[in-house]
Amino acid sequence: MPSSTLVCEGFLGLAAASSVGLGMPNLPVALVPGHTGVQNDEVLRRNILETTLDRVVGNLTQPPKEALIEDEPGAREIICRGSFEEVNEYFEANELSDGLPIVPPTQEKVEAFLRYTDRDPDEVLGIMLPDSRAATVWSVAVNGVMAGCRPEYMPVLVALAEAMVDPYYGVEHSGNTPGGETLILMNGPIIKELGFNYTQGVMRDGFRANTSVGRFWRLYLRNVAGFLPHKNDKATFGNTWRVVVPENEDVLAKIGWEPNSAEFGFAAGTNTVAVARYTGGNHVSSVSGSTPEELMPYIADAMVKQYSWQIMFSVGQGMGTLRPLMLMSPIIAETIAGWGWSKRDLKQYLYDHARITAEQFERFLRDWTLKPIWSLKEEAMLGRIPKVYHESDDPQRLVPLVWEPEDYMLAVTGDLMRNSVYIFAHNGVLGYPTGKEIRLPKHWDALLEKGKRK
Repeated sequence: MPSSTLVCEGFLGLAAASSVGLGMPNLPVALVPGHTGVQNDEVLRRNILETTLDRVVGNLTQPPKEALIEDEPGAREIICRGSFEEVNEYFEANELSDGLPIVPPTQEKVEAFLRYTDRDPDEVLGIMLPDSRAATVWSVAVNGVMAGCRPEYMPVLVALAEAMVDPYYGVEHSGNTPGGETLILMNGPIIKELGFNYTQGVMRDGFRANTSVGRFWRLYLRNVAGFLPHKNDKATFGNTWRVVVPENEDVLAKIGWEPNSAEFGFAAGTNTVAVARYTGGNHVSSVSGSTPEELMPYIADAMVKQYSWQIMFSVGQGMGTLRPLMLMSPIIAETIAGWGWSKRDLKQYLYDHARITAEQFERFLRDWTLKPIWSLKEEAMLGRIPKVYHESDDPQRLVPLVWEPEDYMLAVTGDLMRNSVYIFAHNGVLGYPTGKEIRLPKHWDALLEKGKRK
């Protein structure tokens, strides 16, 4: 069927790469010069009439050129032989590495990982967009080896791949232009069993478990999902991968707060991973005060300052899917909990106080980011958003960042004696929080003991 897809100039490479993954490598496109977001009506009209229109007509009246999709090597096919340096040069030249040296995934090393799971190596966990490639247990092990993981991390890696293919997470958005990166949160006894750092410097590289598992996520996005820079990955600036952040469950037990895994319906003590994408973050230092009433105003103010265009995930694209995340150092959580506050109380405070004026909310969407939905009054009257967004016509009325208190996510981790929090700006439905249980193989304890003796 004749078609023509209009593509802005900076997205031509993305269109070509994405169409291959969708099984249409010869999809006809029509160039729109520049970017429409910074063109006035006159310039846009001239570009469309002088450049785009002829290509649209051509695409609709001429058959597309024949195109072929190259076959990929089989799962167990050896693609390279040579020294460590030669293997790494091959992987880098073929866009199979992240620019750092990888551990060559020999069959022997891959099979060592597979001993730490009861899953069949050829089991398909899901189909990964944008390249429509099968995510298998075997490919998880291969990329785990490459990332420098230990074999005993394999159950964690499989759970992460399951989260990546979950439609709620939305892996197909991983290359969108804000360049958000995924943060992996962990809960359960496996944190200590595998030696994850969950105290001082928790987001710093230097701890093999945290670092290599975090690197695995980005490698799997490259090699299986198909997000490659200058192709399917269109991050404007981008970030590097983040190390894994486990919660401090000792502190949680001490103060009586449920772990982050409870947000996804898991009971305390369950080994879990949770993933979500964030466009940035801000360390809020020296949060001072001896009561929640003294501490929380600074935190609520910092929460507001971290959000701008992302509020479109509350009103607009992905209605009500904004999930701000705050990491709290243990001493802050202990101080707040010491006054009888629960996590629910803390979320309620953020909901009530982390607010901006309705005028500012609409200005972000209407004037500054040109979103099609921006009238809080209209959306509330149509029943599309909570009534709290239009309790009056006063443009200076304060409205919340999110739909309800439960939309805020909290995790306790980091330096035991430093009074700080870290606030992440969430990428909304384009990387929605998703949790998965880490399923351990039979004889897990024996496998761990055997691994320690090597």
